[in-house]
Amino acid sequence: MDIRLLWLAVGTFAIGVESFAISSLLPQIAESTGVSLTMAGYLVIAFALANAFGSPVLAALTGTVDRRRTLTVSALLFSAGAVWASLSFGYADLMAARIMMAFSAGLYTATAQATGVAISSVDHRARAISVIVGGTTMAVAFGAPLGALVAGLVSWRGSYVMVAVFGVIAATSIWVLLPSGLRGAPLSLRQRIAAVALPGVPGALLTTLFNLAGAFTVIIYLAVITTTAIGLPRELVPVVLLVFGVGAAIGNFAGGQLADRVGARQTVVVVVAFNAVLLALASLVPLLPAPLIAPVFFVLVFIWGSIGWAFPPAQSSYLLSLSPASAPLVLSLNASALYLGIAGGSLVGGLVLQHGTPSDLGWVGAMLPAVSLVGILLSALARRQARPSLARMG
Repeated sequence: MDIRLLWLAVGTFAIGVESFAISSLLPQIAESTGVSLTMAGYLVIAFALANAFGSPVLAALTGTVDRRRTLTVSALLFSAGAVWASLSFGYADLMAARIMMAFSAGLYTATAQATGVAISSVDHRARAISVIVGGTTMAVAFGAPLGALVAGLVSWRGSYVMVAVFGVIAATSIWVLLPSGLRGAPLSLRQRIAAVALPGVPGALLTTLFNLAGAFTVIIYLAVITTTAIGLPRELVPVVLLVFGVGAAIGNFAGGQLADRVGARQTVVVVVAFNAVLLALASLVPLLPAPLIAPVFFVLVFIWGSIGWAFPPAQSSYLLSLSPASAPLVLSLNASALYLGIAGGSLVGGLVLQHGTPSDLGWVGAMLPAVSLVGILLSALARRQARPSLARMG
Protein backbone atom coordinates (compact mmCIF):
# COMPACT_ATOMS: atom_id res chain seq x y z
CA MET A 1 0.00 0.00 0.00
CA ASP A 2 1.20 3.51 -0.83
CA ILE A 3 1.98 5.15 2.53
CA ARG A 4 0.82 8.50 1.14
CA LEU A 5 -2.74 7.21 1.07
CA LEU A 6 -2.63 6.74 4.83
CA TRP A 7 -1.68 10.38 5.37
CA LEU A 8 -4.48 11.48 3.07
CA ALA A 9 -6.74 9.37 5.29
CA VAL A 10 -5.54 11.26 8.39
CA GLY A 11 -7.26 14.33 6.96
CA THR A 12 -10.54 12.49 6.40
CA PHE A 13 -10.15 11.10 9.92
CA ALA A 14 -9.95 14.63 11.36
CA ILE A 15 -13.01 15.68 9.36
CA GLY A 16 -14.90 12.55 10.43
CA VAL A 17 -14.09 13.10 14.11
CA GLU A 18 -15.66 16.56 13.98
CA SER A 19 -18.63 15.39 11.91
CA PHE A 20 -19.54 12.42 14.11
CA ALA A 21 -18.39 13.53 17.57
CA ILE A 22 -20.78 16.48 17.43
CA SER A 23 -23.68 14.11 18.15
CA SER A 24 -22.32 13.83 21.69
CA LEU A 25 -21.40 17.52 21.94
CA LEU A 26 -24.80 19.02 21.06
CA PRO A 27 -26.22 18.98 24.62
CA GLN A 28 -23.09 20.72 25.95
CA ILE A 29 -23.05 23.20 23.07
CA ALA A 30 -26.73 24.03 23.56
CA GLU A 31 -26.15 24.63 27.27
CA SER A 32 -22.98 26.65 26.70
CA THR A 33 -24.38 28.89 23.97
CA GLY A 34 -27.83 29.30 25.55
CA VAL A 35 -29.85 27.83 22.66
CA SER A 36 -32.27 24.93 22.41
CA LEU A 37 -31.14 21.47 21.38
CA THR A 38 -32.96 21.91 18.07
CA MET A 39 -31.09 25.18 17.43
CA ALA A 40 -27.82 23.42 18.24
CA GLY A 41 -28.77 20.79 15.65
CA TYR A 42 -28.85 23.54 13.02
CA LEU A 43 -25.05 23.65 13.35
CA VAL A 44 -25.03 20.19 11.79
CA ILE A 45 -27.42 21.24 9.03
CA ALA A 46 -25.31 24.30 8.15
CA PHE A 47 -22.12 22.21 8.02
CA ALA A 48 -23.75 19.55 5.86
CA LEU A 49 -25.28 22.01 3.38
CA ALA A 50 -22.06 24.02 3.06
CA ASN A 51 -20.13 20.81 2.45
CA ALA A 52 -22.65 19.39 -0.04
CA PHE A 53 -22.90 22.50 -2.21
CA GLY A 54 -19.46 23.94 -1.61
CA SER A 55 -17.50 20.82 -2.46
CA PRO A 56 -18.26 20.63 -6.22
CA VAL A 57 -17.91 24.41 -6.64
CA LEU A 58 -14.54 24.61 -4.88
CA ALA A 59 -13.32 21.45 -6.62
CA ALA A 60 -14.13 23.06 -9.99
CA LEU A 61 -12.39 26.32 -9.05
CA THR A 62 -9.23 24.58 -7.82
CA GLY A 63 -9.18 21.67 -10.29
CA THR A 64 -5.98 22.77 -12.02
CA VAL A 65 -4.17 23.96 -8.88
CA ASP A 66 -1.30 21.87 -7.50
CA ARG A 67 -3.09 19.23 -5.42
CA ARG A 68 -0.42 19.15 -2.73
CA ARG A 69 -1.03 22.85 -2.16
CA THR A 70 -4.82 22.48 -2.26
CA LEU A 71 -4.79 19.63 0.25
CA THR A 72 -2.36 21.36 2.61
CA VAL A 73 -4.20 24.68 2.57
CA SER A 74 -7.64 23.09 2.98
CA ALA A 75 -6.40 20.96 5.91
CA LEU A 76 -4.89 24.04 7.58
CA LEU A 77 -8.07 26.05 7.01
CA PHE A 78 -10.06 23.21 8.54
CA SER A 79 -7.75 23.28 11.57
CA ALA A 80 -8.05 27.07 11.80
CA GLY A 81 -11.83 26.70 11.77
CA ALA A 82 -11.61 24.15 14.59
CA VAL A 83 -9.49 26.55 16.66
CA TRP A 84 -12.01 29.31 15.92
CA ALA A 85 -14.83 27.01 17.09
CA SER A 86 -12.97 26.20 20.32
CA LEU A 87 -12.60 29.94 21.07
CA SER A 88 -16.06 31.01 19.84
CA PHE A 89 -18.04 33.38 22.06
CA GLY A 90 -21.55 32.39 21.07
CA TYR A 91 -23.86 30.51 18.74
CA ALA A 92 -23.39 32.76 15.67
CA ASP A 93 -19.62 32.69 16.12
CA LEU A 94 -19.62 28.89 16.31
CA MET A 95 -21.93 28.66 13.28
CA ALA A 96 -19.51 30.76 11.19
CA ALA A 97 -16.56 28.61 12.30
CA ARG A 98 -18.36 25.39 11.32
CA ILE A 99 -19.30 26.77 7.90
CA MET A 100 -15.64 27.61 7.28
CA MET A 101 -14.72 24.07 8.35
CA ALA A 102 -17.37 22.62 6.05
CA PHE A 103 -16.08 24.39 2.94
CA SER A 104 -12.49 23.33 3.63
CA ALA A 105 -13.60 19.78 4.54
CA GLY A 106 -15.53 19.38 1.29
CA LEU A 107 -12.60 20.62 -0.77
CA TYR A 108 -10.16 18.38 1.09
CA THR A 109 -12.25 15.22 0.72
CA ALA A 110 -12.92 15.72 -3.00
CA THR A 111 -9.25 16.52 -3.70
CA ALA A 112 -7.97 13.66 -1.53
CA GLN A 113 -10.04 11.09 -3.46
CA ALA A 114 -8.91 12.50 -6.81
CA THR A 115 -5.29 12.50 -5.62
CA GLY A 116 -5.54 8.92 -4.39
CA VAL A 117 -6.72 7.88 -7.84
CA ALA A 118 -3.95 9.91 -9.52
CA ILE A 119 -1.08 8.35 -7.54
CA SER A 120 -2.40 4.77 -7.84
CA SER A 121 -2.27 2.30 -10.70
CA VAL A 122 -5.48 1.61 -12.60
CA ASP A 123 -6.09 -1.73 -10.88
CA HIS A 124 -5.66 -0.18 -7.41
CA ARG A 125 -7.84 2.91 -7.75
CA ALA A 126 -10.87 1.50 -5.94
CA ARG A 127 -8.59 0.32 -3.14
CA ALA A 128 -7.04 3.80 -2.90
CA ILE A 129 -10.48 5.38 -2.51
CA SER A 130 -11.41 2.81 0.15
CA VAL A 131 -8.28 3.68 2.17
CA ILE A 132 -9.11 7.39 2.10
CA VAL A 133 -12.76 6.78 2.97
CA GLY A 134 -11.47 4.43 5.67
CA GLY A 135 -10.25 7.52 7.53
CA THR A 136 -13.89 8.45 8.04
CA THR A 137 -14.70 4.93 9.20
CA MET A 138 -11.93 5.04 11.78
CA ALA A 139 -13.27 8.40 12.92
CA VAL A 140 -16.65 6.80 13.53
CA ALA A 141 -15.10 3.82 15.30
CA PHE A 142 -12.58 5.58 17.51
CA GLY A 143 -12.45 9.33 16.83
CA ALA A 144 -16.06 10.13 17.77
CA PRO A 145 -15.86 8.30 21.14
CA LEU A 146 -12.50 9.99 21.77
CA GLY A 147 -14.04 13.37 21.01
CA ALA A 148 -16.91 12.61 23.39
CA LEU A 149 -14.43 11.52 26.08
CA VAL A 150 -12.39 14.72 25.70
CA ALA A 151 -15.60 16.75 25.87
CA GLY A 152 -16.53 14.97 29.10
CA LEU A 153 -13.11 15.62 30.64
CA VAL A 154 -12.43 19.15 29.38
CA SER A 155 -15.50 20.46 27.51
CA TRP A 156 -16.70 20.48 23.93
CA ARG A 157 -14.09 23.17 23.19
CA GLY A 158 -11.31 20.69 23.97
CA SER A 159 -12.67 18.33 21.32
CA TYR A 160 -12.23 21.04 18.69
CA VAL A 161 -8.63 21.58 19.77
CA MET A 162 -8.02 17.85 19.28
CA VAL A 163 -9.57 18.02 15.79
CA ALA A 164 -7.32 20.98 14.93
CA VAL A 165 -4.22 18.97 15.93
CA PHE A 166 -5.20 16.08 13.63
CA GLY A 167 -5.71 18.56 10.78
CA VAL A 168 -2.26 20.07 11.25
CA ILE A 169 -0.67 16.60 11.32
CA ALA A 170 -2.40 15.75 8.02
CA ALA A 171 -1.35 19.05 6.40
CA THR A 172 2.29 18.64 7.44
CA SER A 173 2.50 15.02 6.28
CA ILE A 174 0.88 15.79 2.93
CA TRP A 175 3.23 18.69 2.25
CA VAL A 176 6.27 16.52 3.02
CA LEU A 177 5.22 13.29 1.29
CA LEU A 178 3.17 14.27 -1.76
CA PRO A 179 5.01 15.32 -4.91
CA SER A 180 4.34 18.74 -6.34
CA GLY A 181 2.91 19.15 -9.83
CA LEU A 182 -0.13 16.88 -9.47
CA ARG A 183 -2.95 18.72 -11.19
CA GLY A 184 -6.45 17.71 -12.18
CA ALA A 185 -8.22 18.09 -15.49
CA PRO A 186 -9.77 21.53 -16.07
CA LEU A 187 -13.38 20.41 -15.52
CA SER A 188 -16.05 23.07 -15.13
CA LEU A 189 -18.79 22.92 -12.51
CA ARG A 190 -21.27 22.06 -15.28
CA GLN A 191 -19.14 19.12 -16.39
CA ARG A 192 -18.88 17.86 -12.83
CA ILE A 193 -22.60 18.12 -12.18
CA ALA A 194 -23.34 16.50 -15.56
CA ALA A 195 -22.27 13.19 -14.03
CA VAL A 196 -25.66 13.19 -12.30
CA ALA A 197 -27.26 12.37 -15.66
CA LEU A 198 -25.27 9.16 -16.16
CA PRO A 199 -27.54 6.07 -16.34
CA GLY A 200 -28.42 4.77 -12.89
CA VAL A 201 -26.64 7.56 -11.03
CA PRO A 202 -29.68 9.72 -10.09
CA GLY A 203 -31.44 6.82 -8.37
CA ALA A 204 -28.26 5.81 -6.55
CA LEU A 205 -27.71 9.35 -5.28
CA LEU A 206 -31.30 9.50 -4.00
CA THR A 207 -30.72 6.19 -2.23
CA THR A 208 -27.69 7.68 -0.49
CA LEU A 209 -29.63 10.80 0.47
CA PHE A 210 -32.68 9.04 1.96
CA ASN A 211 -30.75 6.24 3.65
CA LEU A 212 -28.34 8.66 5.32
CA ALA A 213 -31.15 11.05 6.25
CA GLY A 214 -32.89 8.23 8.11
CA ALA A 215 -29.72 7.16 9.89
CA PHE A 216 -28.74 10.69 10.92
CA THR A 217 -32.18 11.44 12.28
CA VAL A 218 -30.94 9.21 15.10
CA ILE A 219 -27.13 9.49 14.95
CA ILE A 220 -27.04 13.26 15.47
CA TYR A 221 -29.21 12.96 18.57
CA LEU A 222 -27.79 9.68 19.85
CA ALA A 223 -26.55 11.36 23.05
CA VAL A 224 -30.07 12.65 23.74
CA ILE A 225 -31.56 9.21 23.11
CA THR A 226 -28.97 7.62 25.39
CA THR A 227 -29.58 9.94 28.32
CA THR A 228 -33.29 10.78 27.94
CA ALA A 229 -35.03 7.84 26.24
CA ILE A 230 -32.77 5.04 27.53
CA GLY A 231 -31.98 6.73 30.84
CA LEU A 232 -28.21 6.17 30.92
CA PRO A 233 -25.86 8.75 32.50
CA ARG A 234 -24.04 11.21 30.23
CA GLU A 235 -20.72 9.55 31.15
CA LEU A 236 -21.75 6.47 29.15
CA VAL A 237 -22.28 8.38 25.88
CA PRO A 238 -18.64 7.77 24.77
CA VAL A 239 -19.18 4.05 25.43
CA VAL A 240 -22.30 4.04 23.27
CA LEU A 241 -20.38 5.80 20.48
CA LEU A 242 -17.53 3.31 20.82
CA VAL A 243 -19.92 0.35 20.54
CA PHE A 244 -21.49 1.94 17.47
CA GLY A 245 -18.04 2.72 16.04
CA VAL A 246 -16.66 -0.79 16.49
CA GLY A 247 -19.74 -2.10 14.73
CA ALA A 248 -19.21 0.49 11.98
CA ALA A 249 -15.60 -0.60 11.44
CA ILE A 250 -16.73 -4.22 11.10
CA GLY A 251 -19.59 -3.22 8.82
CA ASN A 252 -17.35 -1.15 6.57
CA PHE A 253 -15.11 -4.16 5.95
CA ALA A 254 -18.04 -6.57 5.59
CA GLY A 255 -19.87 -4.25 3.20
CA GLY A 256 -16.94 -4.22 0.78
CA GLN A 257 -16.57 -7.99 1.00
CA LEU A 258 -20.28 -8.61 0.43
CA ALA A 259 -20.35 -6.20 -2.50
CA ASP A 260 -17.54 -8.16 -4.15
CA ARG A 261 -19.07 -11.58 -3.46
CA VAL A 262 -22.83 -11.19 -3.85
CA GLY A 263 -23.01 -7.92 -5.77
CA ALA A 264 -22.98 -4.26 -4.77
CA ARG A 265 -26.60 -3.56 -5.64
CA GLN A 266 -27.89 -6.59 -3.73
CA THR A 267 -25.83 -5.56 -0.71
CA VAL A 268 -27.21 -2.02 -0.84
CA VAL A 269 -30.82 -3.28 -0.95
CA VAL A 270 -30.34 -5.59 2.05
CA VAL A 271 -28.51 -2.95 4.09
CA VAL A 272 -31.11 -0.25 3.41
CA ALA A 273 -33.91 -2.64 4.42
CA PHE A 274 -32.19 -3.58 7.68
CA ASN A 275 -31.41 0.09 8.39
CA ALA A 276 -35.14 0.85 8.28
CA VAL A 277 -36.00 -2.10 10.54
CA LEU A 278 -33.30 -1.34 13.12
CA LEU A 279 -34.21 2.34 13.28
CA ALA A 280 -37.82 1.40 13.97
CA LEU A 281 -36.70 -1.03 16.69
CA ALA A 282 -34.78 1.78 18.39
CA SER A 283 -38.12 3.39 19.27
CA LEU A 284 -39.31 0.18 20.93
CA VAL A 285 -36.33 -0.29 23.26
CA PRO A 286 -37.59 2.19 25.93
CA LEU A 287 -40.82 0.14 26.14
CA LEU A 288 -38.98 -2.98 27.35
CA PRO A 289 -38.83 -4.00 31.03
CA ALA A 290 -36.35 -1.75 32.85
CA PRO A 291 -33.61 -4.40 33.40
CA LEU A 292 -33.52 -5.17 29.66
CA ILE A 293 -33.43 -1.63 28.27
CA ALA A 294 -29.69 -0.91 28.59
CA PRO A 295 -28.32 -4.30 27.41
CA VAL A 296 -30.74 -4.48 24.47
CA PHE A 297 -29.87 -0.90 23.54
CA PHE A 298 -26.13 -1.66 23.41
CA VAL A 299 -26.71 -4.78 21.31
CA LEU A 300 -28.98 -2.86 18.94
CA VAL A 301 -26.45 -0.02 18.59
CA PHE A 302 -23.69 -2.49 17.73
CA ILE A 303 -25.81 -4.34 15.14
CA TRP A 304 -27.05 -1.07 13.67
CA GLY A 305 -23.47 0.23 13.36
CA SER A 306 -22.39 -3.00 11.67
CA ILE A 307 -25.23 -3.12 9.16
CA GLY A 308 -25.64 0.61 8.60
CA TRP A 309 -21.97 1.22 7.92
CA ALA A 310 -21.87 -1.58 5.35
CA PHE A 311 -23.76 0.85 3.10
CA PRO A 312 -20.94 3.32 2.11
CA PRO A 313 -18.48 0.81 0.57
CA ALA A 314 -21.25 -1.13 -1.17
CA GLN A 315 -22.81 2.04 -2.55
CA SER A 316 -19.42 3.36 -3.70
CA SER A 317 -18.74 0.04 -5.41
CA TYR A 318 -22.12 0.22 -7.13
CA LEU A 319 -21.49 3.77 -8.34
CA LEU A 320 -18.06 2.77 -9.63
CA SER A 321 -19.69 -0.05 -11.61
CA LEU A 322 -22.11 2.43 -13.18
CA SER A 323 -19.37 4.71 -14.47
CA PRO A 324 -15.77 3.54 -13.94
CA ALA A 325 -14.40 6.31 -16.18
CA SER A 326 -16.06 9.02 -14.08
CA ALA A 327 -15.24 7.54 -10.68
CA PRO A 328 -13.95 10.72 -8.94
CA LEU A 329 -16.89 12.79 -10.23
CA VAL A 330 -19.54 10.27 -9.28
CA LEU A 331 -18.03 9.64 -5.84
CA SER A 332 -17.84 13.39 -5.25
CA LEU A 333 -21.54 13.71 -6.07
CA ASN A 334 -22.25 10.79 -3.75
CA ALA A 335 -20.42 12.66 -0.97
CA SER A 336 -22.66 15.67 -1.63
CA ALA A 337 -25.74 13.43 -1.46
CA LEU A 338 -24.41 12.00 1.79
CA TYR A 339 -24.09 15.44 3.37
CA LEU A 340 -27.50 16.47 2.08
CA GLY A 341 -28.80 13.35 3.82
CA ILE A 342 -27.05 14.41 7.04
CA ALA A 343 -28.65 17.86 6.74
CA GLY A 344 -32.07 16.35 6.08
CA GLY A 345 -31.76 13.90 8.95
CA SER A 346 -30.64 16.64 11.34
CA LEU A 347 -33.61 18.79 10.32
CA VAL A 348 -36.10 15.94 10.67
CA GLY A 349 -34.62 14.97 14.04
CA GLY A 350 -34.83 18.55 15.30
CA LEU A 351 -38.48 18.78 14.27
CA VAL A 352 -39.21 15.47 16.01
CA LEU A 353 -37.66 16.79 19.24
CA GLN A 354 -39.72 19.98 18.94
CA HIS A 355 -43.03 18.18 18.52
CA GLY A 356 -42.38 14.74 19.99
CA THR A 357 -39.91 12.86 22.19
CA PRO A 358 -36.45 11.32 21.68
CA SER A 359 -38.14 7.91 21.54
CA ASP A 360 -39.91 9.01 18.35
CA LEU A 361 -36.66 9.58 16.45
CA GLY A 362 -36.26 5.92 15.51
CA TRP A 363 -39.59 5.24 13.85
CA VAL A 364 -39.61 8.61 12.07
CA GLY A 365 -36.08 8.01 10.79
CA ALA A 366 -37.06 4.52 9.60
CA MET A 367 -39.52 5.98 7.11
CA LEU A 368 -36.73 7.60 5.06
CA PRO A 369 -34.73 4.45 4.14
CA ALA A 370 -38.09 2.74 3.62
CA VAL A 371 -38.91 5.36 0.97
CA SER A 372 -35.48 4.75 -0.55
CA LEU A 373 -36.11 1.00 -0.62
CA VAL A 374 -39.43 1.46 -2.40
CA GLY A 375 -37.67 3.62 -4.99
CA ILE A 376 -35.01 0.94 -5.56
CA LEU A 377 -37.61 -1.78 -6.03
CA LEU A 378 -39.76 0.32 -8.40
CA SER A 379 -36.67 1.18 -10.43
CA ALA A 380 -35.74 -2.52 -10.71
CA LEU A 381 -39.30 -3.36 -11.76
CA ALA A 382 -39.27 -0.65 -14.44
CA ARG A 383 -35.98 -1.95 -15.85
CA ARG A 384 -37.32 -5.50 -15.89
CA GLN A 385 -40.45 -4.45 -17.77
CA ALA A 386 -38.40 -2.42 -20.23
CA ARG A 387 -36.27 -5.39 -21.30
CA PRO A 388 -39.02 -7.29 -23.19
CA SER A 389 -40.01 -4.06 -24.97
CA LEU A 390 -36.46 -3.49 -26.08
CA ALA A 391 -36.17 -7.11 -27.18
CA ARG A 392 -39.35 -6.81 -29.31
CA MET A 393 -38.06 -3.60 -30.88
CA GLY A 394 -34.81 -5.35 -31.75
